[in-house]
Amino acid sequence: MIDLGAVRTLQNEDEYEAALKAVRPYFDNEPEADTLDAAHFDALVLLIEEYEAKHYSIPRVSPVDVIKSVMTANHYTRADLIEIVGSKARAADLLNGRREINLDQIRKISRAWGIPAGALVGDLVV
Repeated sequence: MIDLGAVRTLQNEDEYEAALKAVRPYFDNEPEADTLDAAHFDALVLLIEEYEAKHYSIPRVSPVDVIKSVMTANHYTRADLIEIVGSKARAADLLNGRREINLDQIRKISRAWGIPAGALVGDLVV
């Protein structure tokens, strides 16, 4: 039986580091499903994720910044983007922030450049 009175979130950096140390062996030797070790592993991961979300949040990146980063990393040009989105004006509007990326563009860019669609969604309301 679990002592629910003893269950709590990680409270500080020392506890976070201890949880990281405790979870590492599970990555080398993942426990079998439905065992106490598997439950311990899952609980540690949840506690670590919750602590990181609270203390080490990753800022959201705009879809345009994602596109620009991928273009730079892969040496893509505006001409490459124009080929995907269909017109020079659309590509320019997108890169200059004058127009929000739309669902059709997300699909096309994601497919063509292998970018996860979720990275291109941003605050888009579909």
